[in-house]
Amino acid sequence: MKIHFIAIGGAAMHNLALALEYKGYTVTGSDDIIFDPSKSRLAAKGLLPEEFGWFPEKINSELDAVILGMHAKPDNPELSKAQELGLKIYSYPEFLYEQSKNKTRVVIGGSHGKTTITSMILHVLEYCDIQVDYMVGAQLDGFDRMVHLTDENDFMVLEGDEYLSSPIDRRPKFHLYRPNIALLSGIAWDHINVFPTYENYVEQFKIFVDGIVKGGSITYNQEDAEVKKVVEASENTIRKFSYETPSYSVDNGITYLETEDGLMPLEVFGRHNLNNLMGAKWICQQMGVDEVDFYEAISTFKGASKRMEKLAQGKANVAFKDFAHSPSKVSATTKALKEQYPNKKLLACLELHTYSSLNAVFLNEYQGTLEAADEAVVFYSPEAVKIKRLKEVTTEQIRDAFKHKNLKIYTNPTEFQEFLFSRNFNETALLLMSSGNYGGLDMVKLTTFFS
Repeated sequence: MKIHFIAIGGAAMHNLALALEYKGYTVTGSDDIIFDPSKSRLAAKGLLPEEFGWFPEKINSELDAVILGMHAKPDNPELSKAQELGLKIYSYPEFLYEQSKNKTRVVIGGSHGKTTITSMILHVLEYCDIQVDYMVGAQLDGFDRMVHLTDENDFMVLEGDEYLSSPIDRRPKFHLYRPNIALLSGIAWDHINVFPTYENYVEQFKIFVDGIVKGGSITYNQEDAEVKKVVEASENTIRKFSYETPSYSVDNGITYLETEDGLMPLEVFGRHNLNNLMGAKWICQQMGVDEVDFYEAISTFKGASKRMEKLAQGKANVAFKDFAHSPSKVSATTKALKEQYPNKKLLACLELHTYSSLNAVFLNEYQGTLEAADEAVVFYSPEAVKIKRLKEVTTEQIRDAFKHKNLKIYTNPTEFQEFLFSRNFNETALLLMSSGNYGGLDMVKLTTFFS
């Protein structure tokens, strides 16, 4: 098949392009800008466009399909040409469904935890030598790509994102997968630019549950009140399996899971990750993995990329970075680190970087999210607010929203970096939470303070 990607450089799109090249398809693509690691990975396989920009002449009747990425605009000239020629145009999730429609689709949904749970499942399946197709939103140890597609495998494991499918398809991605086996980890308002009210956001998860193939199953976190309400109210003819956080303990910086065979040490930590683990266990058991094999495999799981990643550790200090940015993730991550290192001073630094987090209306959702930190810092760029065309956010609004008694606020990246580099990190656990980079924080230099 000949496939052309419009906006090939995105994290998800370039991984799909690599997967199709590996499968033997003829792949071309365009984008107006591509950064590493996408750029280098595409170049290594000969898929990097010779020039950046949009070229309608790349679109012709010999193409079997066009895959449209979210980065493109609705009036993209290549998209217009494809529409004129009547070519089959897929969104990213539509194409994944097309590739998996004859397989058993396992879809992991939720406002938080879905990348980690999907990663746990794939780690266990790999450990147990069970081959599956997959799509996950993070690069995993031992996996070449974030997307893998075959004609032979019986299962397709999909991370179910609730964000929009494409510039011309406003449906959430996970509505298009039609799972046979599904999981729902949690519901906490996010993507305010797309779902302006909490009720509208929750509705998307109701549609997801109702879209599970009849006779299929939903595994759900019963500790999340909204999830429990949505799943138990659904009249879809599916099986419903609930899970909850298991018993565990923390001793000298190591988390132990309580099992029938005794305490089992884990590489990951935090109540939210123990909860994620139990969801993954239920799904793996439905895919043919028994409990003993699951525990043996999961004990070696070190976490998904950018999720509670240890930057450095010294004799009396430790530093972590995490992708957390939404209120529920910030709260869970901060509490997890304090629980793991109760005798260290916790300094939690959060960058407000996304559309939702920089929205004055949404800010109050962060109240109490940093309460587990002994000292807290919020960094944001007023310039980013302007770029996103949002109303100005003031330091007073942030202080009122978080309501943390020991909160510092920085808007200048140099001043924030100087604050960190002047610190004495003795007996301190540092947590950096962001989907950005704090305006260019020198992470390499920062790690020298933890040795």
